[in-house]
Amino acid sequence: MLRHVFSKAGFYQRNGFRRLFHRPIITRQIPAVRKNAHLRSRPDFWLSSQSCHYHSAPEASPVCVDDATIYALSTAPGRAGIAVIRISGASCLNIYKSLCPSLPVPAPRRASLRTLYSPRAPSDILDSALVLYFPAPRTVTGEEVLELHIHGGPATVKAVLAAIADARSQHPIRYAEPGEFTRRAFQNGRLDLAQVEALSDGLAAETEQQRRAAVRGNSGRLGRTYEEWREALLHARGELEALIDFSEDQHFDESPSELMGSVTAQVKVMRDEIAKHEEASVRGELVRRGVRISLLGPPNVGKSSLLNYIVGREASIVSQEAGTTRDIVEVALDIRGFLCLFADTAGLRTDAGEEKMIGKVEEEGMRRAKAKALESDVVIALGSVEKVGNGWTIRYDSEALAIAASTQESLVVINKCDDISSNDLHALVTDFKASTYSILPNVDPILISCKAAQSPNPSNTGGIHNLLNSLISIFQTMTSLPENEDLLGVTERQRQLLTSCSQHLHLFVSEALSPVHGESDIVLAAEHLRSAANCLSRITGRGEAGDVEEVLGVVFEK
Repeated sequence: MLRHVFSKAGFYQRNGFRRLFHRPIITRQIPAVRKNAHLRSRPDFWLSSQSCHYHSAPEASPVCVDDATIYALSTAPGRAGIAVIRISGASCLNIYKSLCPSLPVPAPRRASLRTLYSPRAPSDILDSALVLYFPAPRTVTGEEVLELHIHGGPATVKAVLAAIADARSQHPIRYAEPGEFTRRAFQNGRLDLAQVEALSDGLAAETEQQRRAAVRGNSGRLGRTYEEWREALLHARGELEALIDFSEDQHFDESPSELMGSVTAQVKVMRDEIAKHEEASVRGELVRRGVRISLLGPPNVGKSSLLNYIVGREASIVSQEAGTTRDIVEVALDIRGFLCLFADTAGLRTDAGEEKMIGKVEEEGMRRAKAKALESDVVIALGSVEKVGNGWTIRYDSEALAIAASTQESLVVINKCDDISSNDLHALVTDFKASTYSILPNVDPILISCKAAQSPNPSNTGGIHNLLNSLISIFQTMTSLPENEDLLGVTERQRQLLTSCSQHLHLFVSEALSPVHGESDIVLAAEHLRSAANCLSRITGRGEAGDVEEVLGVVFEK
């Protein structure tokens, strides 16, 4: 048998493969080839086989297999000036003709005033409504969509919803399940799964920063990026499997080691990009769940007073008696667009001294305070100016400062600064910096007075506004992404899958750079690429990952 020698590019071209990224890439592969080598010699083999798309380009998203037309109230239930009912499916025009039997269908995407009648009693007027018709496929769900803008009284809404169910149609008409409009949009390619998650975040957004993060995630760029990565991995895997299937009887212009080196270089670049997305997820998660802030310090230094002033109400008990806060008091607050989760904790007494013995309840409160501070994003360690004999001192807890030093971000605040002259206060702060240098080097405490902030003069904030400005500066540093703000849309679920993808790529690189007996195990390396691509499939909801449908169920339940 004559053995032909030709370039890999020419081989691919003659056998119907396509070329991507200036490199020959296999786009169709039949698993039976490896087990049945004799099939390669059949002239009709590559032309007649349609069953496998192992390395094919992603197919178009399937349309919804349910032929039912769905409808639902899209605005919030209850009394309102206007209520919007959305209908999606093949029976939209049938429903319109049942509700408006004597008037033509409105022009596409143009609001028209119509009188709605009951299908059961054509003379029974339901309401006057603005009707909009959107023909498929350029609609929110990819199907025909009909919107009814009716008056928002509960009885009116109920009557129109009941009339839709009574409309005559050859297809089933039913009320939509939770998230079903969005699911159909995904199934018809109008949204990818990353956009669906961003939509969920947008609906749940309570602060400006949460809204901005959701808008960034809804741009579609993240989904396109992950899909490009997935396709690149599939194409790279196709090159490797070409060596597995055809290296025995064909000669390629690149050796296995050269090909592995080329793919490894591309994988390393992808790993660097994935690392940026993982870091961005941590920042985006701070925006979505809120920044956790703990107030920590000895008893009676003003932690509860500070919290009450910031939130504008008495969230914590304030008393001259030390130790009035025994458990953790948590309050959520929107500060300049950032969701802040403040925690007022029990006072820490590292050494009880002669003042008072530490009881079991107080000891448990101190333990919880330390645990809460260690899991917080920002710790505010408080101290206070106190009169001792004929002089003044700054009372603080060294363990609270140590915990603040161990956290990601921290601030040191000194309260009750209005009871002392500015010269004496400056001297006290200088001594405080020197005494705490070993715990918190170069600390610059923020001086406040909760008592002065509660005065009738609204312009006197007792320095607390300076504290809030410092907090906002920290929040911006923790959540900013100067290179690409779209990455704020990366969710925790996506981050976990990206981490798994990066681990599989790491295994691939390890296999490529640590060959056994001088050669890498191409089969094992290709398997690592397959696992990495499946992780990306779970992010976008596309591809061939076995549990994609399960992932979709979890996401759409939100």
